Amino acid sequence: MIRGDNDMNDMKKFFISVGLIAAGTASLQAAYAPDWNSKSASMWSVSGTLRGFYDDNYETAPNGAKQGSFGFEFSPELEFNMPLQQTELGMRYIYGLYYYQQREKLGENPIDQTQQFDLWVDHAFTDRWQARVQDSFIMGQEPELIDPNTSVTRRVNGNNISNTGTLILNTAWTRLFSTALNYQNSFFDYQNSGATTANLATQGASLAGLLNRIEQLVSLDFQWHVAPETVAFFGGQLGVVNYIGDEPIALNTVGPQPFYYSDARDSRSYYGYVGIQRSMLANLSFTGKIGAQYTDNYNDNTTSLNPYADLSLIYTYLPGSYAQIGFTQTQNATDQVTPDSNGHITLSTESSTVYASINHKLTSKLLGTVIGRWQHSIYNQGLYNNQALDYYSLGVNLSYSFNQHFSVDAGYNLDDVVSKVPGNSYTRNRIYLGVTAAY
Repeated sequence: MIRGDNDMNDMKKFFISVGLIAAGTASLQAAYAPDWNSKSASMWSVSGTLRGFYDDNYETAPNGAKQGSFGFEFSPELEFNMPLQQTELGMRYIYGLYYYQQREKLGENPIDQTQQFDLWVDHAFTDRWQARVQDSFIMGQEPELIDPNTSVTRRVNGNNISNTGTLILNTAWTRLFSTALNYQNSFFDYQNSGATTANLATQGASLAGLLNRIEQLVSLDFQWHVAPETVAFFGGQLGVVNYIGDEPIALNTVGPQPFYYSDARDSRSYYGYVGIQRSMLANLSFTGKIGAQYTDNYNDNTTSLNPYADLSLIYTYLPGSYAQIGFTQTQNATDQVTPDSNGHITLSTESSTVYASINHKLTSKLLGTVIGRWQHSIYNQGLYNNQALDYYSLGVNLSYSFNQHFSVDAGYNLDDVVSKVPGNSYTRNRIYLGVTAAY
């Protein structure tokens, strides 16, 4: 198996989630994707985090209607990692409990709960054939925890579920030529359901009807090893999105059928791209691909052609200190659907995302982390066609380790959503202070 060193593993952990364990409150710190690397050199590890926090908009309500709450979170984590001769097995379970004092005062359920279970298997059949299987199951309420592309930008009550499984096969055919074959399956299930043709006009579409879906993506990259530090590649992807809510989602005032249903937004996407992976220096690496995405919304008889990109630059400037900046451009699902005067519903968003992080060791025991993200999304079709939604997030964290078993941390998170869709804009500030014990 090929593994990065401990500093690289720590970098991935901090970028991917400035504490996915803290998944909040519930995502006190932003979570962009699961971390598939073990954090521990031992076969198993267990840890627990206890934090107090203040959230000034725990319901992500529109500006002018928000409420704040003090609270606490408790999050234990259990990890098991078994390296064998040609195989590595790993699994991780994270549980989060979040208590909101203000909810209890209002006679509401004061507890949120999140769960995450990750599983991965690496296997080297030979020196030239390597495979990886990984899966991540998540249950929660925060938008970035359930769907990193933030198809929903606000907090969602209930036991909402996402599951993403991936199969990867890397093959070195010759010293200079290799291929990478990938398959990814993502499943999204929101608890909010129950829209019918009788109540749609008064209650609106449910999130289950709008966003319950299966996304499948198959890709094949052809890689040319130009030099020891450079790999050039080109490839293609096929993406299929099937909405499975089976509920009415909008009124149809111009067509023969009086309602649009969930599967009206089903699509197939075809991608083509070129890219490069290059280590400019021992501590500076770049990975990037650019191309185009052609999407066919076949049930709506609509097609579109859009740019596609995924760029990332990582710089390790001191031992334990590093910075990363990246950019992605692609289509995403959205919870907006309102038809325009011609009866066209919103099919998706075209999203440009810029992210950056810096992880700096102030002393041997004091670590500072800053993460920023900006997602600029343009609605495709519907009442808000070509209008923008901007989602800004910022996370700042300081962590002090007394020893390998005990640490304290404090931090601040800002979320700011700017949208012309009524009720979608909000600002949210969160501060927290906590302790972590690990063994």
